[in-house]
Amino acid sequence: MKRVLLTATGVAIVLSFAALPARAYETKVFPNTDGLRIHDVAPAPDGLVWWTARGSGQLGILDPSTGESRFVELGPDSAPHGVIQGPDGLAWITDSGQNAIVSYDPSNQDVAVYPLPEDTGFTNLNTPAIDGDGNVWFTGQNGFYGKVTVETGNVQVWESPKGRGPYGITTTPDGNIWWVSRAGSYLAEVVNRETGEIRVIEPPEPGVGLRRVWSDSKGNLWTSEWRGGHLGRYVPATGEWTRWRVPGAPEGENARIYAIYVDDQDIVWVSNFTDNAVYSFDPATEQFTKVPGSEPESDVRQILGSPGVIWLPESGNNSIMRVDTTTPEA
Repeated sequence: MKRVLLTATGVAIVLSFAALPARAYETKVFPNTDGLRIHDVAPAPDGLVWWTARGSGQLGILDPSTGESRFVELGPDSAPHGVIQGPDGLAWITDSGQNAIVSYDPSNQDVAVYPLPEDTGFTNLNTPAIDGDGNVWFTGQNGFYGKVTVETGNVQVWESPKGRGPYGITTTPDGNIWWVSRAGSYLAEVVNRETGEIRVIEPPEPGVGLRRVWSDSKGNLWTSEWRGGHLGRYVPATGEWTRWRVPGAPEGENARIYAIYVDDQDIVWVSNFTDNAVYSFDPATEQFTKVPGSEPESDVRQILGSPGVIWLPESGNNSIMRVDTTTPEA
């Protein structure tokens, strides 16, 4: 296995090392009804799991103890994409069909819709994140990013500096927001949460298609390359990028890396559409461990989890896979 280190001067250093024995995780699959087009998942209060049903315009709520889901109607023309739990215990959803941010309160089943300004046009909303003030940020693939100020319900939208592409988004431990552009292939830091001002950070290799981003506990930003086939790490303190080639692609080709998530142990999880698998990556050992999809072409979208558990939305077969990280076998 090889790792490519990009120094501050742009010099590439290739390090080779032997792969360690892989670990095996216990998994369980929860099938859903065909046609609902599951997209993203998020842990919910009381051990439940939220998931977005793009095909039916609903929020699904899975009870893992029974394997059954119930559904919440989100509104006319709804086509939800991303979902995340806020500090208020609400589900916050990016709804491209309604061109709005939607919240769901499990304590009283209230659904609130926050439309984007009319002059924004269709933004193709993608993913939400919660900043350190408890406000909701979001990306729109048509070239936008924005914020809902939760206390007032005010929605602000800004155009991205390079047009189409804003996709994955994350919050660092200091409460700041970072996002990536797939079409523009760059990392963006929100440097002023009031004005929306951003700073663009270019990856070491252009055109790799940064699709998702997630922060670890130290505030390092981990990125998935849809076209470049690598797992990337950007360290804001030093400006250094490091890239690891993800297994699973034929010789001479790049894997298609979609989702990325960093768990409570700072283990990095990525989904690989090329070989129908999810990989965990331990930065301490630089070891990848493969978790195969439950069926062919599972196409795992955004990964999320809670301590000891990873949730994988298998959009290709309308299922949710649970991965137990507490009892890996040698």
